[in-house]
Amino acid sequence: MTGNDILQIVLYFGILLLLAKPLGVYMARVYEGQPSGLDRVLGPVERLFYRICGIKPEEEMSWKKYAGVVLVFSAAGFFLLYLFQRLQGLLPLNPQRFAGVSPDLAFNTSVSFTTNTNWQSYGGETTMSYLTQMAGLGVQNFVSAAAGMAVLVALIRGFKRHSAETIGNFWFDLTRSTLYILLPLALIYSVLLVSQGVVQTFSEYQTISLIQPVTATPSPQFFPRGGEDEKNTLAPQGERAGERVGILVAEQVIPLGPAASQIAIKQLGTNGGGFFNVNSAHPFENPTAFSNFLEALAILLIPAALCITFGRMAGDMRQGWALLFAMVLILAALMVLCTWSEQGGNRRFASLGVDQQASQLQPGGNMEGKEARFGIVSSAIWATATTAASNGSVNSMHDSFTPIGGLYPMMLIQIGEVIFGGVGSGLYGMLVMAIVTVFIAGLMVGRTPEYLGKKIEMFEMKMAALVILIVNALVKIGTAVGVVTTAGTSSAANFGPHGFSEILYAFSSAANNNGSAFAGLNANTLFYNTALGIAMFLGRFWVIIPVLAIAGSLARKKKVPASLGTLPTHTPLFVALLIGVVLIVGALSFMPAWALGPLAEQLTGR
Repeated sequence: MTGNDILQIVLYFGILLLLAKPLGVYMARVYEGQPSGLDRVLGPVERLFYRICGIKPEEEMSWKKYAGVVLVFSAAGFFLLYLFQRLQGLLPLNPQRFAGVSPDLAFNTSVSFTTNTNWQSYGGETTMSYLTQMAGLGVQNFVSAAAGMAVLVALIRGFKRHSAETIGNFWFDLTRSTLYILLPLALIYSVLLVSQGVVQTFSEYQTISLIQPVTATPSPQFFPRGGEDEKNTLAPQGERAGERVGILVAEQVIPLGPAASQIAIKQLGTNGGGFFNVNSAHPFENPTAFSNFLEALAILLIPAALCITFGRMAGDMRQGWALLFAMVLILAALMVLCTWSEQGGNRRFASLGVDQQASQLQPGGNMEGKEARFGIVSSAIWATATTAASNGSVNSMHDSFTPIGGLYPMMLIQIGEVIFGGVGSGLYGMLVMAIVTVFIAGLMVGRTPEYLGKKIEMFEMKMAALVILIVNALVKIGTAVGVVTTAGTSSAANFGPHGFSEILYAFSSAANNNGSAFAGLNANTLFYNTALGIAMFLGRFWVIIPVLAIAGSLARKKKVPASLGTLPTHTPLFVALLIGVVLIVGALSFMPAWALGPLAEQLTGR
């Protein structure tokens, strides 16, 4: 790695940590109902919304009611988004006149955006109308992110309160997350992205004439399966049926749309769904180096700031900083390793005598699947940040990373999306890991474990175990079904270890609500649309319910005064223990799968 590479990584984390504290303190004031600066402007809007919807924000909910409202709200969002897709051919703002989306793809996409996963089995510019992108997908980008933040705030209240039967009001938390946090940040980011050239328009797609027409030779798959007459309809006059013929390309269709506003919230809300098919590798989504930095920064901005929000609301800022530093240390290490692996180059090229060294000052490496505008280090920063943060957006193709280079993003997903993770969901996952850590530490010294003045007992550990085991089971069962069925293997672009990695990555991404893909798997099939949709649904809500159960249980407990035997949970020792638990849980769960996929591919060169 060069000094420039190190500088980019240091600058990224430096600015992230610089912005985390003020934003985190601001969000704490928002959730605690204190003056935040925007309440004078947005307060009347908030109160009007409550009045129109008949919401009484002062009425608190038990954890069971809170969980029930989360499920009902998410179900309503799912059905509404499903209808948007199925009926988009009849709805306005559809200049390309796209037909309704097929039932299985509409199901998969509805679950995906409702669960804040944003897994995409479709190409945005060839499938979704402007209205579907904005009023369907865009709305879910806001509210699914806000729902995760609301669940986190409910869990924080569980730690803070004592002898209480309630953990807050979901509608209050959802509204404030959307109105005071996500909307203002998305507006600022939209303006910044438009200034860099990200498109924001309702115009129809534009067709332009190429300055220099080219002749393209299609692959054999260009010709559909069928009889000779069917093939003849595609061959120019005078050519034999089915022959691979040159096609003169003199025009290009330029896709447009209201992209900037969607890109802003896709990054800030750790959604990740691209307006265009190639996501942030598309020049209309990510046109400059500055837009690339802004979008990569947005991926971790709110998850990092929520750690400070947690410390502020819990009454001890050291607790939030401890969790934030644990996340930074793990991500920084894997980010450096990913960069180093990709800069090591592709062994296949080396065996062919291809020189992958760009210059002595700027090393080359594995540029396959990378954006030439951004290079290896920016691609590695994005790949590890997006998989750490449950974001799913990409500016390079993970399928083209080296076997070990691709392992690190996969690892960040599989250790539970707790290293930053999704907005809200990542931190409540890390708090579950913290509960497991203090429990293990308590067993080591023979004391009842405590965290933030609350005893961690059998019920909390059962719920924590469910959070960890359910997602792991979904990944492994889904992968097992995928690799032993024809429906699963027929979609993989590769065989052997790499094909296994593609399927493993897909189910890991879906069950952990990440949304990124290795990109070598055709997931737009009945099998994958259905299987991944189920994994996304269960991976989201079968985790939220145990987390809210933990919140309700902790809220009912009394505060326990700290004693000489209490393990401090803000020290470097606890940070080290927490990192160890996170990595061991992930390694023990998925090491056999890594051995069959990325490690086998690295060792065998296949």
